[in-house]
Amino acid sequence: MRTISRVFIIGNGVAGAENQCFGLVRALGLSHRQTLFRVIRPKGGINKRLQWLPVSLHKRLENVRRLIYGDPLPTQIAVRGHKLLSLAAERQVSSDILEANAKYIAALSCEAFAKDGPSLVVIQHPRSRLNRFDLVITPRHDYYPLTPEGQKQIPWFLRRWITPRTSPERHVDAADTWHDELATIPKPLLVVNVGGPTGHCRYGTDLAVELTALLLNIVPTCGSIRVSFSRRTPSKVSDIIWKELGNHPKVHIWNGQGPNPHMGHLAFADAFVITADSVSMLSEACSTG
Repeated sequence: MRTISRVFIIGNGVAGAENQCFGLVRALGLSHRQTLFRVIRPKGGINKRLQWLPVSLHKRLENVRRLIYGDPLPTQIAVRGHKLLSLAAERQVSSDILEANAKYIAALSCEAFAKDGPSLVVIQHPRSRLNRFDLVITPRHDYYPLTPEGQKQIPWFLRRWITPRTSPERHVDAADTWHDELATIPKPLLVVNVGGPTGHCRYGTDLAVELTALLLNIVPTCGSIRVSFSRRTPSKVSDIIWKELGNHPKVHIWNGQGPNPHMGHLAFADAFVITADSVSMLSEACSTG
């Protein structure tokens, strides 16, 4: 049997989604062979209203718009970001992330197959026919036996045998990586993860006001509070939280610079406050036990 020679991760720029891909590759022991590509949508202007379109169609429409208005067509671009090799290396390694191009990735895989062996491509839900794929792995929060419908169909005495177990290895690795920074801060540690509004979970400054009032009310019972935002967090939300909590001695707000402390927070937090827009953030917190 030939071993996998390289891994191509196709991300979408959303940390919660890409972390699931990184975690899967790390669990397979293939982190040292991974390369991250990222699907990049056109931005600005009317493109804000076209995010629901398939990426390929969205790009074609943008190219047509550029031709009509005489704008230069986009070239293959690279985005600065982190290529995660291991949790230890995560804090210091960064490289260019190329825009995902299916034909280019397929060509790389075909060229390397005869010499180095097969490649593995890891993507999020492709919104396409799943029978076209060799293997489909669903996260625990999408696992059918855990849904109400699945619970009705599966006898109770069989559920524990077919339900996936939570693996603590990544939390152990994160504890080692972030030990010097987080192990000695005053306890209990409350971690606050703020996402951003979605079509199914809408909010704005009202959430920021309610959240800061909640945190100011419970801060006397906490040793430390660490707050982090996602790329989707509106500035009007983060600005209020910075204004109300930024100078409090017990509160540390990640400013988005340097390594993302998310995995360290999962490893060391005693409690979480998480906005309800992200199933990924909620599931990761639940996985800590």
